[in-house]
Formats: sequence, C-alpha cells, structure tokens
Amino acid sequence: MVTFYRKFKMILRLITGSIIFAFASLKGDRFRTFLSLFGVTIGIFSIVTVFTAIDALKTNVEGGLQSFGSTTVYIQMFPFAPEEGEEFKWWEFRSRPLPKYEEYMFLRNNSKTIEAISFFTSANITIKYKRNSFADGFVTAPTYDWNKVANIEIEQGRYFSLHETQASISVVILGYEVAQNLFRGEEPLDKIIKLGNSNTRVIGVMKKAGESIVNIYDTDNSVLVPYSYAGTLFNTKRANSMICLTPKENVLRDEFIQEIKLLMRSIRRLKPKQKDNFAVNEMTFLLDSTKQIFSGISLAGWVIGGFSILIGGFGIANIMFVSVKERTNLIGIQKALGAKKYTILTQFLAEAAALALAGGAIGIFFVFMVVLATRGNEAFPMQLSIYNIIRGLMISSIIGIVAGFIPAYTAANLNPVEAINAK
Repeated sequence: MVTFYRKFKMILRLITGSIIFAFASLKGDRFRTFLSLFGVTIGIFSIVTVFTAIDALKTNVEGGLQSFGSTTVYIQMFPFAPEEGEEFKWWEFRSRPLPKYEEYMFLRNNSKTIEAISFFTSANITIKYKRNSFADGFVTAPTYDWNKVANIEIEQGRYFSLHETQASISVVILGYEVAQNLFRGEEPLDKIIKLGNSNTRVIGVMKKAGESIVNIYDTDNSVLVPYSYAGTLFNTKRANSMICLTPKENVLRDEFIQEIKLLMRSIRRLKPKQKDNFAVNEMTFLLDSTKQIFSGISLAGWVIGGFSILIGGFGIANIMFVSVKERTNLIGIQKALGAKKYTILTQFLAEAAALALAGGAIGIFFVFMVVLATRGNEAFPMQLSIYNIIRGLMISSIIGIVAGFIPAYTAANLNPVEAINAK
C-alpha cells in the first residue's frame, strides 16, 4: 500500500511538473501556442455552440408543446404533410369541407376513446380599447373544454365558466401581447373592449407563451371568446376551424386514430372506396420533423468542428514533438534515474491533454460570450449547460491524448544514454 502511494505520488508530481513546464513553454513562444491551440479552440467552439443551439431549439419546441399536449390530435382540412410517397396535393385539400360543430358533437357523443374534445374556430377582428387598437391579432372561439386540450395558462383573472359558454355571454380572455398593447400598464380585468362592433368584458389574461416553431396558433396575439358568443362577431360557418382531441390514458394510439377516422367517415357519409376528405394530424409528426432538424444541425456541427479539431490535433502533435526534442536530455536523465516507460508516456500524454484542454476551455469561453450576447431572446433561449461544458472538455482532452500519443510513445522509448548525450 505504501509502495503504491509512493508511485502514485511520484507520477502525480511528474505530471504536475510536466503541465507546468508545458505552460511555461507555451508562454515562451506565444505565436506557436496560438497556432497550436487555435484549431482546438475553433473546433470546440463550433461543436459546443451546435450542442447549445440544439438545446435551445429543443427548449423552443417543448415550450410550443406546452400549450398543446404531445398526445393532442387535430382534425383539419390540410394534413401537416403528405403521406409517404405522395405529393402534397393542396388543390385537392383546399376543396375539402371545413370541420363543423355538428361533427364535433357527433364525435363527443359517440366516441369511446376520447378524453377531451373541443371545437375551435377563429377569424381576424380589430380589437379596440378607448383609443388603442390591436389589428394584428385574431379572435379564437373554442368550446368549453378547450382548456383541457390546450392547457391554457391564465396569468390574471380566470377561464370561462360553463354558463358563459352555454349562454353566449360576451366575455373575453386576452393574449399577453394584446393586453400589453391595449392597456399599456392599466389593469385589464373587468374592462370593456370592442371586438369589431361588439362590447366585451375582459375576464382574464393569458400567460406569455413566447415564440415557438411548433405553435398551432399564436396565443400571445389572440383573444379567446366562447364559441356560442362568436356567432355575433363573425360567420362561424365559414371561418377557419378544427377539432382538437386527446385520448384516454389506457387507449392505444392506433385504436384512437382509427376510431376517429371511422366516426368522421360515418358522419360525412363517405363510401368505402372514397378517400378521407379530412386530415387527422398528430403532434408526433412535428416531433419527428424537429428531430430530423436537430440531427442535421448536429451533423453539420460535427463536420465543421471536426475539421477544426483535426487541424488542432496536428498542432498539438507538432508542439509535443518540439517539446520532446527540447527535453531529450531531461528524459534521458529521468530514465537513468529509474523512470519507467509508462511514467514518461503518462507525463507527455498529460501534457498534451492539458494543452488541448486549454484550447477547449478558451473555445467554451467564447461560447459563453455568445450565450451572453443572445440573452433575452425568448424565441431562441440559449443556455450553456454543465453537460455541454463537460462534453466539450472531454472531447478536447481526448483529442489531446490521441494527438500526443505518438510523441509521448517516442519519448518513452528513447535510449537513456543517447538521450543524455543528445544535442
């Protein structure tokens, strides 16, 4: 045990001394240091930036999915994407009938697999309060269970009551941006605003959702009114509409989708040979699409960073060969005093790893500066995670060890007599 401790202490002392010597050498020839570490720095910067960007994209996607559960299904005119092997025949999809309230009621009354269902229609209407107006938003008119399908988060006030949705009461819930533009710091609750020409009482304000690449609709720039009240604001028969559904927990996905399609074909009286004239869209498609995007970005990052790291690896190898050359006499003395091959090998591998880690640390520092520069961008919330820092440092240290192996092996196999007498 004592012998092992002594050997470990000796190796640790040699490695520490080697690292100190390495950084002293780097300080002495700064231009060579810059050239040696530049490739590793750029490579780690590229790879860790890509990892951080992918994490930001995932956060963005997850934020968008928070407003619609990943199990939510949408019945619409247009599919999210054409079936495999087919083209997107938009001219055919455009001729399809819009989902109807009667179809929503039919699904609600006859389905055995649905947990929650809501009918949704929307139209653009100018929203006014006193002299302030908001023309960029739209009115969303869902049925009562919308909060169960869309997971509405109310920051101020409350959601609709069942009575308000059934009795066509003129109440509205504002999106965050709509409330900010109309009231500009004034308390919005219980105020009367105009939706088109109709006076409507504000009962709530939704929590800010921010931007997301998978938002089905822009919550922040919309307002919610009960579907029963929407008929006084616009023609709900011709407005954009869809039916949103979520399955029961114990129901298989395929069983759920199949039942929905059968019920929709039944109410639309489609014959067995006729194609569906509706689309059943799933959030899983968006998830799969974003995974492909992440994979492509990650591959590009590895390619760009890989070339830089390869160049940096050659730089590390070069500086290690120079280090071996400059310290040949010292290596000979160490071996003459009894230093083993593995001791010399470990010493130079640690030196190479330390050099690469220095380059990697600088690259990660630059990533941190990029993250600081983009802070506050809610659409792309970049954060440098501990995991990505450790991953970047691990990659740089491995590159250093690989690049420094041949110089270290050369040093470990020097003949002590020849090394001492080398000039």
